Amino acid sequence: MTDRSFEPIRREDLARIAAIARADREDLFDRNPELGSAYRDRVLIVALCQGAALHFLDGRNGVKDFDVWTFFKNNPSRQFPARRNGHRDFSDPRFGVSTDRPDFRGRRVDLIGRSIPWRSGQTAVEAVQNYLRSSKAESPRLLVQKAVIVLEPENEMGTIIWPLSGAG
Repeated sequence: MTDRSFEPIRREDLARIAAIARADREDLFDRNPELGSAYRDRVLIVALCQGAALHFLDGRNGVKDFDVWTFFKNNPSRQFPARRNGHRDFSDPRFGVSTDRPDFRGRRVDLIGRSIPWRSGQTAVEAVQNYLRSSKAESPRLLVQKAVIVLEPENEMGTIIWPLSGAG
């Protein structure tokens, strides 16, 4: 069994991944009411990132898993827990299964969140692009090596946040 799927990622796959992320986020906030009250209404962008996002763009990278990042407006009273990493089942074998999760019916969906700076008047996309460009942390440096594609808000699904047009 290959560790990557080369099936094309379709819009309905993006919608399925967005629904998985939404359900996971609501479950997290229901289990942690203080975190929910601090961040439930602060979602800027939910994005497919890294290798699967690059595969969405080029069809050549392949899908090992689906890395989904939720970017929140920073809440000065509480940071979003940077180490939080949820795992869910894509539940559709069209992309095969993750070799490290044979109990899943489909590929693993990794769910990560970050609170990032946001200024009044700035769009959500601009806030995420600024974070990717200017943060000195390891995570954004890794994200910009591949791609970032919007899952939510739904009306922007499929929008390319990274790479920037003309960026290397």
